[in-house]
Amino acid sequence: MCGIAGQVRADGRRIEPELLRRMCAAIEHRGPDARGEFMADGVALGIQRLRVIDLETGDQPIASEDGTVVVVLNGEIYNYRELRGKLESRGHRFATNGDTETIVHLYEEHGRGCVRHLHGMFAFALWDARRRRLLIGRDRVGKKPIYYAVDGARLSFASELQALLEDEAVSREVDLPAIDSYLAYGYVPAPASAFRAVRKLPPAHTLVWQDGHVELDRYWSLDYGAKLAGLSEEEACERIRSAVRAATRRRLVADVPLGAFLSGGIDSSTVVAAMAEASSPVKTFSIGFDRQPFDELAHARRIAELFETEHHEFVVRPDAIEVLPRILRHHGEPFADSSAIPSYYLAEMTRRHVTVALNGDGGDEAFGGYTRYVANSLAGRLDSIPFVLRRPLAALGSSLPAGGAISSPVQRARRLLKNLALDPAERYARYVQIFDLEQRSTLYTDEFAEAIAGTDALKAIVSPWRAASGLDVRDIMLEVDTGTYLPDDLIAKIDIATMAHALEARSPLLDHEVLELAAALPAELKVRGREKKWILRQAMRGWIPDEILDRPKQGFSVPVSDWLRDELSVWARDVLLDPGTLGRGWFRERGVRDMLDRHATGWDAEAPRIWSLLVLELWQREVVARRAEPVESVLAV
Repeated sequence: MCGIAGQVRADGRRIEPELLRRMCAAIEHRGPDARGEFMADGVALGIQRLRVIDLETGDQPIASEDGTVVVVLNGEIYNYRELRGKLESRGHRFATNGDTETIVHLYEEHGRGCVRHLHGMFAFALWDARRRRLLIGRDRVGKKPIYYAVDGARLSFASELQALLEDEAVSREVDLPAIDSYLAYGYVPAPASAFRAVRKLPPAHTLVWQDGHVELDRYWSLDYGAKLAGLSEEEACERIRSAVRAATRRRLVADVPLGAFLSGGIDSSTVVAAMAEASSPVKTFSIGFDRQPFDELAHARRIAELFETEHHEFVVRPDAIEVLPRILRHHGEPFADSSAIPSYYLAEMTRRHVTVALNGDGGDEAFGGYTRYVANSLAGRLDSIPFVLRRPLAALGSSLPAGGAISSPVQRARRLLKNLALDPAERYARYVQIFDLEQRSTLYTDEFAEAIAGTDALKAIVSPWRAASGLDVRDIMLEVDTGTYLPDDLIAKIDIATMAHALEARSPLLDHEVLELAAALPAELKVRGREKKWILRQAMRGWIPDEILDRPKQGFSVPVSDWLRDELSVWARDVLLDPGTLGRGWFRERGVRDMLDRHATGWDAEAPRIWSLLVLELWQREVVARRAEPVESVLAV
């Protein structure tokens, strides 16, 4: 697996083969094992794939027996063997031993509903020649991305933005409301992209293009309202262990070497424990930092020793940011999660030894692992206080000093109190923002503010909150994060890092059956008072040492604040105060200078904001400026 790309036209005109080849070549992954293409009147499908299963006959595209259904797949279908048996019993004949061909025959049986039968991580494009219909499907949680652009009766699609932009018919005009949302959250929330003409297909959706018309359909969602009745805590623990074991075994199917990312936290340790039980020895890979509070290598070594893994480590230092431009080219849009840098190096190190790596992504969103769940749960209980009393408390919170460490008791109290006067949805949206509305308004020039007038970045969180199936505020937060932060930030980060090195990442805790089980558990089993991931911790006792289960969550955080105050301070000022940067007309110079000055005096809360501005400017230089229209035209909307 690596990436897919293609185009369809309603007028049936033949698509230039060179366009398809440029799009596929722009998916800059290292060492793709297989390339293929399908060309016919009005349709072109292309693939660059890393072979993991069926090394002998797994080339793509793959067609049905009569050649009328053709598919390209980016990803893996874990239940393809079970599906194959059922399909063969219904008379379907297979020409390969891999997973991709399963989609062809499922489509012949179920049409666009074929996607409901797939268990895996995938983005696929299927061409039905008889109906002249294109079907694009994305997996339930969004493990594999797909971007698309519609221009009249033509649709282009690709696994990466930079591949899609090889189609010169796709406008490069920057979407300024999307940039506003990026500065709020650190990523561009789906279905938007950083380019006005380009959309992301959301997780658990299919797209059907036929006769120039596009139709999207959601085929799966989690239900946090339906709870398992009468389940004891012991039974819940056993159900979790069983689900994790099954999900891990599914992801051990490969014809190439496997390993695991290991941070030493609960989630990655859980996956390594399940791997060691099913298959040994396990190869593990860890990243550390030269700043002690951020370094988890000692915890990772403890787990590696316990399960007798073949363990490898790499230490990230400030000069590691030299890969940032390359990372942004792969993302194709601004992405401010600073852990993208160590993730990139982790994937590079891991690929030297294995082709597939399992990880612990999804544990926090499934079982409630973030401090914000505790804080907003507490704030929800304070909603019973009359509004006339909560308003003064919010004013008190806003008056607390804003400087110092982000995790200090004063800063936590400030974040909790200052939003008490808001309703729960808006409060949570504010809590997870990097720049809140007031901070963005202070930063923006009048021209930029006018260009985004009438848009509201809060909707990215507030809309899914209002539509949530959960009744308890803790479940609602998990549901919102699973549909936003998880696919748009965490999953995207790992997919880009691993695919850039032709490494496949698999996530047992993102198995949809694990997620469905977690959603069905009562909220109080996941976040109990101040204890996060309570039921997962109980389920893993005996598997994982208590010292790992009970230590405070550290997270995959990067010492960006220290770097920006020390080794990278001059670089940050040079980039953000450069005349070319300020000349874009988006940000006030005074606002940028004040932010830099406050951070230099110890305001750690400014570090993620400075980082997000740096990333945005580097994206402008690395992606937009290489292709785009003049900057002046961006504001002329």
